[in-house]
Amino acid sequence: MIKHRMKIAVASDHAGFPLKARMIEEIKKMGHEPLDLGTNSTDPVDYPDYARAVAQALREGRVERAVLICGSGAGACVAANKFRGIRAATCHDTFSAQQGVEDDGMNVLCLGARVIGSELASELLRTYLNARFSNLDRHRKRVEKVERFEEEFGAEARVERLTPR
Repeated sequence: MIKHRMKIAVASDHAGFPLKARMIEEIKKMGHEPLDLGTNSTDPVDYPDYARAVAQALREGRVERAVLICGSGAGACVAANKFRGIRAATCHDTFSAQQGVEDDGMNVLCLGARVIGSELASELLRTYLNARFSNLDRHRKRVEKVERFEEEFGAEARVERLTPR
């Protein structure tokens, strides 16, 4: 029995679409409520659009956590972390899925559908959803520092662009 029922956003691009259904099924089995934010086929789409949908759902308080799936898990993670308040991590092992929440306050689990199989993805999801932020001073201090980075740099932070404007 779960201690706390959560609403969990789930989104993917076309590469992650087949795994998304399995994650939704697993969320329901755990007693949580999934919010499916798409995509709904293997037709090519852009992962940043689904990272935005997940970020908006979290920022608006419609969900408590999210799962974001693309081919590698990397692109979706990069896009999700551009939004204030989002702490996304690509996890392909249970240690990272648990510690990401307990130590870093991770609120978006990113998965690479072309990297891991559905059994491991389900295990990572269960680990992620069962983990809770430790609220230890050292971890709270670090998360607060990251939040200050968001305030200080916000959308103005830039690194060298890969493509010219």
